[in-house]
Amino acid sequence: MAEPTDEDGALPTGSWGDWATDRALRAAISACLALPLGARLRLMDALVSKVVAPLAGYRRRAMENLAHVWPDMSEPERRRLADRVAGNAGRTMIENYDVLGLRDRMAEAEVTGEGLPAMEAARAEGRPILFVTGHYGNFEAPRAALVARGWQIGGLYRPMSNAYFNAHYAENMHRLSGPVFEQGRRGTMGLLRHIRGGGMGVLLFDLYAGKGEPIDFMGRPAPTLTSAAEIALKADALMVPFFGVRLPDGQSFRAEFDAPIPHGEPVEMMKAATRALEKRVEADPAQWFWIHRRWKPERQARRQRKRAAERMGP
Repeated sequence: MAEPTDEDGALPTGSWGDWATDRALRAAISACLALPLGARLRLMDALVSKVVAPLAGYRRRAMENLAHVWPDMSEPERRRLADRVAGNAGRTMIENYDVLGLRDRMAEAEVTGEGLPAMEAARAEGRPILFVTGHYGNFEAPRAALVARGWQIGGLYRPMSNAYFNAHYAENMHRLSGPVFEQGRRGTMGLLRHIRGGGMGVLLFDLYAGKGEPIDFMGRPAPTLTSAAEIALKADALMVPFFGVRLPDGQSFRAEFDAPIPHGEPVEMMKAATRALEKRVEADPAQWFWIHRRWKPERQARRQRKRAAERMGP
């Protein structure tokens, strides 16, 4: 198989350690994908929750986030929930390395929600649609469900720090449906051009953004970019929240599509998207990726002190 390249067609570069890590990860992923689906998911669940999360600090980070949002939750309960979060992350990772298999499984999945009639009407009219979601359940599952039904949907992805690993990670993202753009100014502009041309795309909005607007998420201010709303406004696109909800069997999903968010002030639109995500997290908190540094309260406090000092002047 040819060596994967980056988006400019160049071979990836990095340290020997990056190269070795990439080869080890490729071997582990290939071995895991050779297993039957149920065994594959159980293995990744156990590996990430019992080994990777404790060693990499993901369990501790999830427990800190849970304490930030729910300070009355006991430590044993936070630990149990953090392990379930890590298990879902492991399942999601290996599912998304078999995107064509996920697409085929989602062909028979339940697709529901108030947004479906507006989506179908927009598709018939050739009107753009921007789907927004968070790191909940498996965020690729609704996209896979639509692709299985003949839709073409692009999106943004967050690049990995290891360039060797990122090359085949990005290649895998393109296999489901395109075009797919790397997160950043260049990628955002590419997605905007795609949407403006009548296309459809997906954007995840629940990562910390230092320059974002402080929008409450789970009762705590979380800096949030308004770029999703701004793209929808510039392209006159429907902005539809969607979610891939993992079902109790651990390997099936329900794709939920909310009613489109009305166009208005970008901050208000992102507040509506955040509320849609909160609804799912409150229903099943184990499905959201608490391992992300979503709030960074200490950093927010430093920024607030700096801004206050600047307002006061010398």
